[in-house]
Amino acid sequence: MLKFFLWFRYLSRKRIVFLSVAAVGLSTTLLIVVSSLFTGFIEAFEQSAVDIMGDVIVAPPIRFAKYPQFIKELQQTSAVQAATATLNGQGLLFLGKGNIRGVTVLGIEPEGRASVTGFKNALRKQKTASALPTFNTQTSEDKTGGFVGIGVLATPDEKTDEYDYNAVDDMIGKQVVLITAASQKLKRKNIPFTITDVVFSGVYELDKTFIYLPIEKMQTALFPDESGQIATQIQIKLDADVSIESALAQIRGVWSSFAEQQLGWSPYLIKETIITTSRQMQSQQIAEFRKQMGILMLIFGIISCSVILLILCILYMIVETKLKDIAIIKSCGAADMSAALIFIGFGACVGVIGSGLGMIFGYLITRNINVIEGWIRVIFGLKLWKSSVYMFSKIPNQMDWNSVLPIVLWSIAAAVIGALIPAVVAIRTKPVYILRYE
Repeated sequence: MLKFFLWFRYLSRKRIVFLSVAAVGLSTTLLIVVSSLFTGFIEAFEQSAVDIMGDVIVAPPIRFAKYPQFIKELQQTSAVQAATATLNGQGLLFLGKGNIRGVTVLGIEPEGRASVTGFKNALRKQKTASALPTFNTQTSEDKTGGFVGIGVLATPDEKTDEYDYNAVDDMIGKQVVLITAASQKLKRKNIPFTITDVVFSGVYELDKTFIYLPIEKMQTALFPDESGQIATQIQIKLDADVSIESALAQIRGVWSSFAEQQLGWSPYLIKETIITTSRQMQSQQIAEFRKQMGILMLIFGIISCSVILLILCILYMIVETKLKDIAIIKSCGAADMSAALIFIGFGACVGVIGSGLGMIFGYLITRNINVIEGWIRVIFGLKLWKSSVYMFSKIPNQMDWNSVLPIVLWSIAAAVIGALIPAVVAIRTKPVYILRYE
């Protein structure tokens, strides 16, 4: 009981102790916020690949025909829930006089893509519709419809990093022209289409580059001499209960059989086909991100070691001013270790209180980081987060709970380490020398 009494007394009477609590709290907050934001960015990067490409991608070295039959065979397996095809191309988008943008064109099946990826949630107009997205225009079903990335139509404001959504929405229903070339003869080909929706995925590099057209229209324009329905890539959504290894094995088996029997491909072409998960495709970049995160956490961790020195100084001052108390306790029969535990326990109390406050503030800052960044922009005119630089339109604000416990334990350990030297001083205190003149 005496230890608890002294801990409470030092915490309530010695205001300088609050400086050590604040130091532990600030260090804990810093480490939690940095870990959460970096981890959130990595997870957002991985998830964006899934939302854009699906769980698994089949990418042959050359375009191939009869993709509907391949998709049908995939969906007969236990691993595949849905699959869709894409056909890639390049071109120039003519939006008006003096307004031409270089674009990447994706021929897609909008219903199938929405079933495989989070494509529907990226559409400005059809996001809230109950039906699957469609290219159909309101004026005529005979006209070609298409989707355009929001960054193709507009540029985010330099100060706010936001698009003029009213101007973007006004483009829906407008007629534009894609200028491209048929692959065989490199002859110019114009594809007029109506913008039926705008894609805002939140990934800047995609939103400023991609447009989406019906895959049949793409094939007719770019590959008029190709027989059968062709595609360059198959995107797959897996069943929730299947393992990745099992799913990839089944997909590779179906592809090998299809490519050999239906396409007549050689073993070399079949082997060169890339069949992998969208997360595995990003593994090299993710590894670099995690390496940078580790270095950053190490640097901030070393900086946070100043907490040890601060607590050491504060507790050493307390020990020096409380030598009489220590001497009285030891003269009453308390062991040296009991006197030491007073200050070690006090350091632990400082660590627990400081890290607890740091965890609370870390959570609040992380969850409200976009609001804080907005206030910094309004007050100081400084835009800290730009989608053109950091890829995403919003700062990922999910708490990284997996890192919270190690950070909190480290903060408590740092406070205890800072209390060790004062504890040694308490052990070496000789009551006879302190109390001889009392």
